Order: sequence, then C-alpha cells, then structure tokens
Amino acid sequence: MMNSTQAIRSIQDNISRVIKGKPLVIEMTVVALLARGHLLLEDVPGVGKTTLAHSLARSLDCSFKRIQFTSDLLPSDIVGVSIFNRQKQAFEFMPGPIFANIVLADEINRTTPKTQSSLLEAMSEAQISVDNQTYPLSQPFMVIATQNPSEYHGTFPLPESQLDRFLMRLRIGYPSPQEERKVLDRAPSLHPAEDLDPVLTAQDVLDLQAEVDKVFVDESLTEYLLSIVQATRQSELLSLGVSTRGALALSRTAKALALVRGRTYCLPDDIKELAPTVLSHRIMVARSQGVRQRSFEQAERIIQDLVESIPVPV
Repeated sequence: MMNSTQAIRSIQDNISRVIKGKPLVIEMTVVALLARGHLLLEDVPGVGKTTLAHSLARSLDCSFKRIQFTSDLLPSDIVGVSIFNRQKQAFEFMPGPIFANIVLADEINRTTPKTQSSLLEAMSEAQISVDNQTYPLSQPFMVIATQNPSEYHGTFPLPESQLDRFLMRLRIGYPSPQEERKVLDRAPSLHPAEDLDPVLTAQDVLDLQAEVDKVFVDESLTEYLLSIVQATRQSELLSLGVSTRGALALSRTAKALALVRGRTYCLPDDIKELAPTVLSHRIMVARSQGVRQRSFEQAERIIQDLVESIPVPV
C-alpha cells in the first residue's frame, strides 16, 4: 500500500506524461482534487485544458463524463430527465452526465446562464434535485470546467455565484519551445491521455482527502488568512470582496497544498502562494479602475498586492 506522498507523486507523474513542462499546473490540479474542490481552466483554445482534465480522469479508476457546452444545451442535458415507463406506469429518472466522479464541462461559458446554473447544486452540495427527488452524487466528485477568454465570440460571462463555486482558477499558458517540440514528436493520437493507466482508485482519493482534513493550521495562520479576506472587503480597488466560501476555500486549499508537498502542517507561504489563484475569480474590480469587463489579470495583481501588504506571522 502506497503512503500519501507516494500516491500523490504517482498521479502527478502520470499526468506529466501527457502535459509537458507544466509541473505547477499539474500540482494545483491535484491540490484541487484533494481539497474536494472544482477547477476552472481559463485560457486560449489549444493549449491543453481538455487534455489536462482527461489526464486526471484517466489517472483515477473513477467514472468520467465530458459535457460539451453549446448555446442550445438545456439543463436536462446535464442533470438528466424523468421519462414515463409504460410497463411500470410510472416516471423513471434517467441520470445525466453530471452523475460521474470527474465531470469535464468543456467551454462552459458558451452556454446560457440558465444552463450554467444547473451545475450549482451539484458543485455545492454533491447532489441533484429533480421532480422533488434528491439524488446524491458518488464520491469523489469534481467538476473541471474550461472556458475561453470572455472576448471570444459567442461566450456568456459566468455569473458571480457560479464562479464562487470553483475552488481555483488556473491558466495553462503556452509551453516552452523545448516542451512543444516533445508534443510535436509524440506519436499522433486523438487523445494522448487515452494511453494513461489508472494509478489510484476512488477509495485512494477519498483517503487522501481525509488526510487533508488532518493537516494542522496554527491559529496565527487562520488570523493571517482572515486578514487577507478582510482586506479584500475594505479595499477601494474592489467593489466585491471575498465571501466566507472563499475564506473556507483558501483554508482547505492551503491544507491540501501542504499535504501534496509532504507536510502535515501549513506554512504562511502556502496561503501567500495560493491567494491569487483561489481568490481572484471571487472579487470584482471597482469601476473606478476603468475596467469595462472582468479582468482576472488585474484581480490577481490586486490580490497579490493586498497579500504583500499584510504582515506574515512568524
């Protein structure tokens, strides 16, 4: 039986066979999984967002479903629908693709807000309510959503309530020329992740998530985290600060990062490093800053500056 460090290393190594030259992105993806969170990947098309989600799913012996979001997608296409069974003379619920351990919501901002909102209950409470019936989702459960930049044609901006359900937002970015050459030299395949074999079971993931809960966070670190959250609410640069859900997310993510890096306790650097990734999509930059549309880059810079201005506990 692998210990937690070996298990985490095995999944990172497995994903890195497909996603070249992005160790930090892979590490943060594993952190999101172990923190029981959902991941938003925002970047230009063609840099590997979907491949990253596929690689994580293939590395786990879990169920995986992909939903291609389009402008005509309906909520029932995601959660499922009740169909009348003539033999039983009763309605039968036919589960939708949301009933899987890992769900890839591809190009989530190409569909309407009504359809986007059908994910909210699943992401918050790991359950689906249809026709006065509640259906629990199997664990572990994780939504990995990809979205194109908002200036792309045919996109609908994600509402704040939807963004707040994502534990963190990542960008993959372009690979280095050396890593891109490795991709070009690779044998042609529609989905390179299909070659990966599972390295962890669903129970392994649940055990690792339970390990995260045991990671120690000193009282001074909790105060430090709350000071950062409070600073976002008081900043004149922001019209919307971080919610309580955001504070919980930062705490949970810091514990997961500590475990991924082989520690049973959190450090101030865990919180400092994660704050822009976990908080920037939960705030709104004030109109006085001259931003017409949501700018994650500017939001990240503001969070970074706020974190730098708060004394780090010794």
